[in-house]
Amino acid sequence: MTTSSTTHLVLIPSFNPGDKVYATVRAARQYWQPVWVVVDGSTDGTTAGLQAMAAEDDGLRVMVLAQNQGKGAAVLYGINRAAADGFTHVLTMDSDGQHPAELIPAFMHASIRQPAAMVLGVPVFDASAPALRVQGRRISNAWANLETLWSGIGDSLFGFRVYPIAPLQQVMRRQPWMRHFDFDPEAVVRLCWRGIKPINLPAPVRYYRAEEGGVSHFNYLRDNLLLSWMHLRLFLEFVLRLPMLLVKRGLGRFCKVTGSP
Repeated sequence: MTTSSTTHLVLIPSFNPGDKVYATVRAARQYWQPVWVVVDGSTDGTTAGLQAMAAEDDGLRVMVLAQNQGKGAAVLYGINRAAADGFTHVLTMDSDGQHPAELIPAFMHASIRQPAAMVLGVPVFDASAPALRVQGRRISNAWANLETLWSGIGDSLFGFRVYPIAPLQQVMRRQPWMRHFDFDPEAVVRLCWRGIKPINLPAPVRYYRAEEGGVSHFNYLRDNLLLSWMHLRLFLEFVLRLPMLLVKRGLGRFCKVTGSP
């Protein structure tokens, strides 16, 4: 059953995903309306196929960026258009079929119940997950939790999540980063700094082999260097923010104890 919304939409950034993108979009549309795809300068021929799907589906919208700008840049483009159309929240998911479309309603309804929060997917891995990437994300998660004083980020890298649009726009407009693979972890850290609470929900993730149509743009050297640079920047800023973060944490605990608003 498809759920329609005027506040929450599914946003799928897409760059050379191969044919898996068609199944991904169909699955998302099965559960939610509207679904938007931002084609981030793809050169694999999927742009025309997605546009053909949108021409026959009023619940699907395809926007095309002429050149590849990075995942974060594609998300920013999408949320700016979404805000202009009156939407307040987006659920982001990858275009390569790894994320569980069947959980879109559960994540959206959790966001609708607590609209001031962000709903983060916590990946449940199966045997298809590369061991090196599973181990590596633990390091990023440890840094993210330190940088937010353990505010409850279940996973910093998993891109299946619901964001409130307004604070995400504000965060991204104030600094030049978060435009590439570093978007997901930096977004949750900076939103936590702004007081956006995380809600963590488990979500299975599937890694497809090349013979199954899987396409990966992850480069271990390049992207790990990018993540390392990102966490260095965030940690230095965290040190500067630490007194204020401690004050906020203390006030939050005081309010819980006293029942103050």
